[in-house]
Amino acid sequence: MIITVASGKGGTGKTTIATSLARALVDLEQEVSFLDCDVEAPNAHLFLQPEFQHSKNVDILIPNVDIERCTACGRCAEICQYHAIVVLGQKTLVFPELCHGCGSCTLECPENAITEIPDKLGLLEAGLTPDGIRFARGLLDVGEPMAVPVIHQLKKWQPQQNTGISIWDSPPGTSCPVVESIRGADYLLLVTEPTPFGLHDLKLAAQLATELDIPAGVVINRDGVGDNQVEIFCQQMDIPILMRIPFDREIGAGIAQGKALIDIRPAYKSRLQEMFVQIRDRVTLNV
Repeated sequence: MIITVASGKGGTGKTTIATSLARALVDLEQEVSFLDCDVEAPNAHLFLQPEFQHSKNVDILIPNVDIERCTACGRCAEICQYHAIVVLGQKTLVFPELCHGCGSCTLECPENAITEIPDKLGLLEAGLTPDGIRFARGLLDVGEPMAVPVIHQLKKWQPQQNTGISIWDSPPGTSCPVVESIRGADYLLLVTEPTPFGLHDLKLAAQLATELDIPAGVVINRDGVGDNQVEIFCQQMDIPILMRIPFDREIGAGIAQGKALIDIRPAYKSRLQEMFVQIRDRVTLNV
């Protein structure tokens, strides 16, 4: 079963919940894996402390034009939906930063003047944590604009695959990288905070879950600040509130020091296990 932990906005405690949930499940499941899909700013390793044993580059295939064969007919520019290739006079120009690697220009070139060459986007790393969790993460290279191919390849990478429980830590927001992180999950765990900003972004995340037809539940972090509008929204949308974590100075200080929630407050280990049982029952009912 795959549980994606997401949030409409950054800083709500998404990674805090995801990492402690993975550690809490080690006692319940034979195999637990963790994917850090927040490839632009991965930080789950700070809490899970994996020893990386495998790595792999993430490449995208971009067009390379043979100027000897190219007749500047413009067919490649016509077919490219991302304006990554243009023809100016008798010259064909490629803009790798805009290319999505679809290969249409290569297939459509009447002179067979276009071949594809790999362009590095990022890196995948995998290894085991001290708890025995199979950990993998993606790292988008600095300056690269497209996170989706890195996330897509991370999800398919062999070293992290298993048949047990997999926790995917999504990027914040509701953009394309988030959609890719959620796609294929059995359950979406939305972490929010009871503030106007938290409510606004929770609504967007809940809409995304509806569009992708994935059952969702909510964890309210920093409970006690703000107001009760998040709770009212969840009641109106029939989204279960699975856990509340209070606004607690000691928890905040511990997280800032790189400690997991279940190390700061050991009682949350059993609470996270109980939450997982609720999620598993809901997923089973939806099958």
